[in-house]
Amino acid sequence: MRLALRLAHKAAGRTSPNPMVGAVLARADKIIATGFHKLAGGPHAEIHALNSAGRSARGSTLYLNLEPCSHHGRTPPCADALIAAGIKEVVAGMKDPNSLVAGRGFARLRRAGIVVRVGLYEEECRRLNEAWIKFIVRRMPFVILKLAASLDGKIASTTGDAHWISGGWSREMVHRLRNEVDAVLVGVGTAIADDPQLTCRIANGRDPKRVVLDSQLRIALSAQLFRQREPDKTIIATTARAKAKKIQAVEKLRAQVWKFSAGAEIPWRPLLKKLASDGTVSILIEGGAAVAASALKAKVVDKVMFFYTPKLIGGDGKPRLDGLAVRRVKNALQVERMTIERSGEDILVTAYTSDRTA
Repeated sequence: MRLALRLAHKAAGRTSPNPMVGAVLARADKIIATGFHKLAGGPHAEIHALNSAGRSARGSTLYLNLEPCSHHGRTPPCADALIAAGIKEVVAGMKDPNSLVAGRGFARLRRAGIVVRVGLYEEECRRLNEAWIKFIVRRMPFVILKLAASLDGKIASTTGDAHWISGGWSREMVHRLRNEVDAVLVGVGTAIADDPQLTCRIANGRDPKRVVLDSQLRIALSAQLFRQREPDKTIIATTARAKAKKIQAVEKLRAQVWKFSAGAEIPWRPLLKKLASDGTVSILIEGGAAVAASALKAKVVDKVMFFYTPKLIGGDGKPRLDGLAVRRVKNALQVERMTIERSGEDILVTAYTSDRTA
């Protein structure tokens, strides 16, 4: 199962809006064949493993992190293929939460006489596909808030300089994250101050969608965001306060402008619902302090990733978060399942805001 999980993760960022799945065929503790779901719309992990094993698949045990599908989508049901191949036993990490499957794959296998065991490394299997699980159950993207700060919690100096807060190892990790998520989101303040590209700069990397919250459409037409590959992947979320001429000018650059109605700020939930309808399963919020605080107050963040670098900036530096209006400590936003790890010279603290999805 550990091998199946590693295989599944090889396709991170490539299977959305499908889950990541790995499969291992074994007999008498000897691996016969492996496979993983490589691309949305392509053969599933089980099919790759069966094709690789050929006739030797008969009588073997299949290990995979997610229940085999039992319905016709863009590909035929994997449960039927396993039955036809003569698989003896299926060991799955977790049941598929998709209402189109939801135990039906296991039921079909059992009716055919295949032994089914469920729950091996279930926590790890759920964590691997935590974004997809939320998306398939609630039809909302999984939101990660990533921030890098000094040891005393500052994201910039008193002059606003933030180059570079985090170390090289951490910056490379962020590019790996961009390779895996469907969208990266920043506020217009960050877009103006840093003029970022929000692209993935690792070998064979995949650029996510680029989302900017800009209620008055203040972003410059010369911004690097409008000069990237696949310009339609740049989405500017704005409000009725944006001028029609500026909207036309941005759209002429082949970027998308999503206009939301009343209010001074972009409404989080309508924005996330629209992104979900556009096939966005996961979002990485990269800043700044106002957007981060706004997302936390709106309770749309599922996971936080805070990088701490061995620097001290002091009280006149820019804080990681704007105000959250917490008047009593007992009312502070509680996080759970917190882990701490080294990231080169930095420290990465990861935590979740609830147990709803993973």
